[in-house]
Amino acid sequence: MSDERKTPEQRAQMTDIERLRHSAAHVLATAILKIWPDAQFAAGPPVENGFYYDVELDHRISPEDFEKIEAEMKKEVKANHTFERVAVSRDEALSMAQRGVLGALGERPHPSKFKLDIIQNIPEGEEISLYRNGEFTDLCAGPHVMRTGNIGAFKLTNVASAYYKGD
Repeated sequence: MSDERKTPEQRAQMTDIERLRHSAAHVLATAILKIWPDAQFAAGPPVENGFYYDVELDHRISPEDFEKIEAEMKKEVKANHTFERVAVSRDEALSMAQRGVLGALGERPHPSKFKLDIIQNIPEGEEISLYRNGEFTDLCAGPHVMRTGNIGAFKLTNVASAYYKGD
């Protein structure tokens, strides 16, 4: 995950395709959680040729998993959930991360460890926001398309391994 955060001005200038890709990353995370509920997520930014989400998972995702992940993603797109933005206090965000709610489909028995790290690195006084789509809630500055149905067609094409923050 890159430590470089977009400024509010840069986020406001994101193109439609960047918003769509960012939204697709949230739908990807939702699908992965429906299949592997213990997945831990770090960041899911849009990139030049698509989208991704940094995920820690006991199962090693491979191209053989793409079909079932895409099937879950298609269900989320078809459900046409709204992307709802919610501003929260630092204490609220930390509490939600401790309860495992961020980057998840609801409260979990273990904290959202990557989200705790990300929150600690948000400068004091900077707004903290979440986005919800369906059951999925994540720490996110946005922006997104209005609804999951706006994502339309997509295709998972590759998977890569990396270390969190290069560790």
